[in-house]
Amino acid sequence: MEEKKTYIRTREQLELVAERLLKTGGLREEDTKQIAVDLVKADMRGLYSHGVSRIPMYLKRIECNCVKPQPDIQVEQVGMAALKVNGDDGMGFLVAHKAMEEGMKLAEKTGIAMVGCTHSTHYGMAALYVKQAVENGYACMVYTNSSAALPVFGGKSVFLGAAPFAAGMPGGYHSPAYVLDMAMTKTARGKIRVAMINNEPIPEGLALDSEGNPTTDAKKAFEGICLPFGGPKGAALAMLMDMLAGMYTGSNYGGDVSSLYYRFDEPQNLGHIMFIMKPDLFVSLDEYKKRMDEYYRRLKALPRAPWCDEILMPGEPEDRKTEAALKNGISMTKEIMDSLYLECQKRGVTCPEVFGDHWEAAEGSGSVVFEPKENQNVHN
Repeated sequence: MEEKKTYIRTREQLELVAERLLKTGGLREEDTKQIAVDLVKADMRGLYSHGVSRIPMYLKRIECNCVKPQPDIQVEQVGMAALKVNGDDGMGFLVAHKAMEEGMKLAEKTGIAMVGCTHSTHYGMAALYVKQAVENGYACMVYTNSSAALPVFGGKSVFLGAAPFAAGMPGGYHSPAYVLDMAMTKTARGKIRVAMINNEPIPEGLALDSEGNPTTDAKKAFEGICLPFGGPKGAALAMLMDMLAGMYTGSNYGGDVSSLYYRFDEPQNLGHIMFIMKPDLFVSLDEYKKRMDEYYRRLKALPRAPWCDEILMPGEPEDRKTEAALKNGISMTKEIMDSLYLECQKRGVTCPEVFGDHWEAAEGSGSVVFEPKENQNVHN
């Protein structure tokens, strides 16, 4: 197989092009910076499916009035330890960061807080909000729902979202935080989208085409059906994400969340739900940190399987990738760079700091992102 051409760019370079592009969507200056930082964090963690490659889609949704560039996000206390956040159809990043910020304030008073969000949209990498909590000393669980991408167990059509199960625990004195962010599918649907952009096949067993046939074609898989991990177990957890984040909060649910990529005629009314907890509810903070250190010591001392070089805490591999990216730069494929360049051309944005004085984009790069499906299901 021909080796993919890649380009190394720094965090600052990618944030710069992201900010300039997002600014054309009419977002507030501070919101533009926040979202640019969030997207590049995903790229630095190796999660290219949730990084700057999504910018063309986000801008298209703003253009089509599916997303408000300057939302009026409202927070209402609905219980002693519960908040409801109305995102006003704004960018999900802004809604979720606000929700976590307000949830932490309430948890500081009550010990534990629950925040439900409505009228939001795709909020990027769930680890962003888990990290926001653990870096401020809180444990958390963060759930969202999303557009239909996988079937229920025994079903043959998409109904459930590929939304992630995300949770975190603060680290100790000498141990890292626990940061979990995993989709309910065998692989994140966004990773299939990146393979589609990069014209790469996907491994067998991850998805079906729209006719229900197994496929390694990324485009057919993205337009088809993702498979849940663990069969009925993954499907049941995906159902829980949809029920808690969507049905329970008053947001769209049960197949009604419209597709990010194929529906541009309505807001998603996506839902999120967060649980934020102080780590010193049952033991002192000092004791918690010492227990976390001991847990990590025991984890690292476990006997390893023959194929395993080192046992790591969830979130630790991504932290190491981030450190490497900060030191060595972020590797971006030619196809993703082309799609950003063409979006810059389309919007009159110049960014020689990223693309140089002359950049040749391959014909048709990025167009696959918005190509409509034939006979598409209205829910996907």
